[in-house]
Amino acid sequence: MMVREPRVHNLTPARDMPKLTALNLPGSPDFVHALQSVWERGDAVFPLDRRLPMAAQRSMLQGFGVATVISGDGETALSDGEPVEPGDALVIATSGSSGPPKAAVLTHAAVEASARATSERLQVTDNDHWLACLPLAHVGGLSVITRSLITGTTLTVIDGFDADVVSASEATLVSLVTTALQRIDPSLFRAIVLGGARPPADRPPHCIATYGLTETGSGVVYNGKPLNSVEIEIRDGEVHVRGPMLLRCYRDGTSPLTRDGWLPTGDLGFLRDDGSLHVEGRRGDVINTGGEKVWPDDVERQLIQHPDIHDVAVTGLPDNEWGQIVAAFVVSARPNLSLDEIRAHCRAQLPGYALPKQLELVEAIPRTALGKVRRSELTV
Repeated sequence: MMVREPRVHNLTPARDMPKLTALNLPGSPDFVHALQSVWERGDAVFPLDRRLPMAAQRSMLQGFGVATVISGDGETALSDGEPVEPGDALVIATSGSSGPPKAAVLTHAAVEASARATSERLQVTDNDHWLACLPLAHVGGLSVITRSLITGTTLTVIDGFDADVVSASEATLVSLVTTALQRIDPSLFRAIVLGGARPPADRPPHCIATYGLTETGSGVVYNGKPLNSVEIEIRDGEVHVRGPMLLRCYRDGTSPLTRDGWLPTGDLGFLRDDGSLHVEGRRGDVINTGGEKVWPDDVERQLIQHPDIHDVAVTGLPDNEWGQIVAAFVVSARPNLSLDEIRAHCRAQLPGYALPKQLELVEAIPRTALGKVRRSELTV
């Protein structure tokens, strides 16, 4: 399960019309070796999400213009596919938390810029050892591998999070989501990079909350501070990012970048007096109730502290009187948990208009692989 001191060689594409190759492999050294071999021949890699239903996998392979697929049975040609540009390294599906997944194209230069900037901020040395245990179809998991390849850091890859395996690893660095962090002893690692859903407020100081998108090639803001070479601006309340690790375009040829290279993230936020970034949430997530704006994260942060609430998601539901009402979808072992009780729990910390007006007890919260809530699926 361990790959020691991997290196990247000959990243310059060797053919005029490089193609896109999908990797349909579990997290393992075989995945790393396959990625390296595809890069060395000048093609780009699309990591296929093996957890998707077969129909969804086929749809992505066709929609993203994949030419060949590498699996445990070898390499299979699908069609001519759609060529990639010389210098393209990765095509990664976005999380799809706010709509259908898009395919972000990252160049070798962008992948290297991300690896260098993150490694510099984490002060990675030759003594460090990365553990990759997040889904490799997402940038948060895949970037651990590419970071190790670029810097030559020792790497262990496992096929998904397993608390016992993670705890027994000899790694010093790991990328996790909040739910995984809660299942291990954080002191086992020198640094833990946290992505996905909201980080716990009481996390240890060496657990670093990151902000980034698939389009930014992984996290570009660590504990509120942009990485070196990353610029942050707030325009009309929206977070804009610029830096050398941004995507080149989407696979369909469209680009979300402005003419001067800025990425409008779709997230609303502000810069504090010390220059650190505070992200309030997705523009489309804000709840407008009776003319007041409520951020789901603020309400969720209070509700999750209730001893009988195991998981929670908040969204706005249509209402004839208020426009929208604050609705809490809650996972709890208590079937008699009441709306009055959760409102009382939040009242000391939230204004009255932000208190939930509807409670839905559910079996599970719909989330992406990295723990982000799929708010579009919160319906009654």
